[in-house]
Amino acid sequence: MPAALEESANPVLIGRSSSHFTRITRIFAAELRVDYSFQVVRDLMSSDPADYGGNPALRIPVLQTSRGAWFGALNVCRELWRRSSLKPRVVWPEDLDQPVLANAQELVLQAMATEVALIMAKVAGGSDSNAHHTKQRKALVDMMSWLETNATSALAALPPQRDLSFLEVTLFCLVTHLEFRDVLPTAPYSELTAFCRRFSTRASIAETAYRFDT
Repeated sequence: MPAALEESANPVLIGRSSSHFTRITRIFAAELRVDYSFQVVRDLMSSDPADYGGNPALRIPVLQTSRGAWFGALNVCRELWRRSSLKPRVVWPEDLDQPVLANAQELVLQAMATEVALIMAKVAGGSDSNAHHTKQRKALVDMMSWLETNATSALAALPPQRDLSFLEVTLFCLVTHLEFRDVLPTAPYSELTAFCRRFSTRASIAETAYRFDT
């Protein structure tokens, strides 16, 4: 798929259906009713930026548009919002002006990145008994414990007049992905799983279910 697209063409989302970072953008696209084409990255061990839409970080998702490529979930979501004719009220990370909100968003994203590192280490055949792996796993467990304790108050502090928030979408994608990839059981996190049950009633969730691309 060429990096430069015709103005009339739908943007191309490059990612994987099993990726929580990709699912964030797919939920936003569904909520915003923005059409796109989906291009699957088949080999996450590839070191060729071309396989990642030109992203030198070798990461997904990437959105290719007529104006150029947008790297990363937050950038992609912002561009999808700009393309939407609906212009819903979205709470973005910069709108989180209370410590519990800002810290919740930071830890959700850190937990997502840590989970990816643990998954990729396993794919690469790394040992799960080395000090770095142990530290990463402890960090993930500690972050999930913090989110379990604080997520309810953080979500309650979000502006009530909103259609969507980046925090809610990322939190949902994190918690559900942990079970999907068998990284961490989420049953002990009752507050987080209750939130996921509530959030999963949105039509965009059914449209973007995790699966392994074939």
